[in-house]
Amino acid sequence: MNKYKTIGKIGEGTFSDVLKVQSLKDGQYYACKQMKQHFESIDHVNNLREIQALRRLNPHPNILTLHEVIFDRKAGAVALICELMDMNIYELIKGRKKPLPERKIMSYMYQLCKSLDHMHRNGIFHRDVKPENILIKQDLLKLGDFGSCRSIHSKQPYTEYISTRWYRAPECLLTDGYYSYKMDMWSAGCVFYEIASFHPLFPGSNELDQISKIHEIIGTPPKKILNKFKQSRVMSFDFPVRKGKGISPFMPNLSNKSLTLMYAMIQYDPDERICAYEALQHPYFRELRLAEKQASTIRRKMRLAENPLEREPLSLRRISKEEQRQNFLRRAQENRLGHHGFPYAVELPKLTIPAVTNLTSYPNPPFQSVFDFPATSDQVQVLQPVAYFGTHRKSERQKEFKSPVKQYHLPALDRRGGGY
Repeated sequence: MNKYKTIGKIGEGTFSDVLKVQSLKDGQYYACKQMKQHFESIDHVNNLREIQALRRLNPHPNILTLHEVIFDRKAGAVALICELMDMNIYELIKGRKKPLPERKIMSYMYQLCKSLDHMHRNGIFHRDVKPENILIKQDLLKLGDFGSCRSIHSKQPYTEYISTRWYRAPECLLTDGYYSYKMDMWSAGCVFYEIASFHPLFPGSNELDQISKIHEIIGTPPKKILNKFKQSRVMSFDFPVRKGKGISPFMPNLSNKSLTLMYAMIQYDPDERICAYEALQHPYFRELRLAEKQASTIRRKMRLAENPLEREPLSLRRISKEEQRQNFLRRAQENRLGHHGFPYAVELPKLTIPAVTNLTSYPNPPFQSVFDFPATSDQVQVLQPVAYFGTHRKSERQKEFKSPVKQYHLPALDRRGGGY
């Protein structure tokens, strides 16, 4: 920590303290998360889930950036140097009376769903999504505090009492640790309501009261869903049937699309609950998706304008033989054949030859045919001796030479029925 100067304390948690520090090298401000746990070795530090998760998820615009990990071997202390944000969602809405514009609420929830989608795609779920762990800087939102995260592919059951009670999904309350990454979407739905109303959706005082608050809003689930939870809990439970008041009476300032997304996030059954990728495709975010697409198109045009030689991505389509021939001729003209010739086998272009070609520069020599007129079917065609043309005569040795090959007359073939 000799490279940083402590400015002040930002926050305090069960397992860490967060400080505002300044780098002595570049003068930049950072958030320093000092772990209260004692670490024996560097391997113990590298096995810390939060460090592993941040290294896997960085960089992403909606995930808190980890800049450096500092390990004091003598003291056994570890500090995580992260980017400094302005505040968290809880600090934003605390004591506020005027509602946030729906456009800003939409932007925050869109970025939160993006962070959850990126995290779930990389095999990690957060397990403690709440306003205190969602950081903002102007209009930018980032998810932080991955100390409770787990791998999606790890073996169940998990720890029961993990997320903050008000944002804990029903499967976390009614089972012995049998839940999945869908719990993050339930917590995101609770955060959605709290950003819009400045009040928690299910503020239970204990586990039983928490379930009661959930049933009060969305009603008691069917027995089929409750029986699914009972299979993974030692203690049995039964709840009085309640219809549920719903969310809309408490949210008059939000559109119907926002309410449908909120209800999709807080579905009682996790199998029916919307996932982060599906939430990003919801009609509620249509305006933001179109704006994002237009901005991407503008950036691409600007990049092409700065670098006109940047090639378009190749499209997968069939190339005709004529196009192959033209490509070959063009490459042959551009790349004159060197000493090595072609590096691979190519198909030579077809030559177009006129029907009649007159050779005017070289007269045809008066060769005589060695064949007589065609023979009849019962005669054998005999080759005539070829006259020798040339200025040299045979030597005595050539005259004395006799060929060992005997000459025979072959009989005519009788074809029957097209065969031999």
